[in-house]
Amino acid sequence: MAGRKETALDLAKFVDKGVQVKLTGGRQGTLKGYDQLLNLVLDEAVESEREQDDPLKLSGKTRQLGLIVCRGTAVMLVSPTDGTDEIANPFLADGA
Repeated sequence: MAGRKETALDLAKFVDKGVQVKLTGGRQGTLKGYDQLLNLVLDEAVESEREQDDPLKLSGKTRQLGLIVCRGTAVMLVSPTDGTDEIANPFLADGA
């Protein structure tokens, strides 16, 4: 079997730290684990509720979810809650 394909996103530095995950509903929590398909395990997860008449607006209410698993295909954005880190572009060829 050929070597495993390396993922463009290194989440190891965010394990046991707060992250915000953008899905169909905004959720955030403490990253406890992940796999190569970007399935995430979040602890102490909180979901921001949206307005009934305008799903693009947050209502200001939150819901405590506890321990959740986020399916990788639904993950659009993973961001640390304590700020952001700039990373090198993984799609540029070396020496380009």
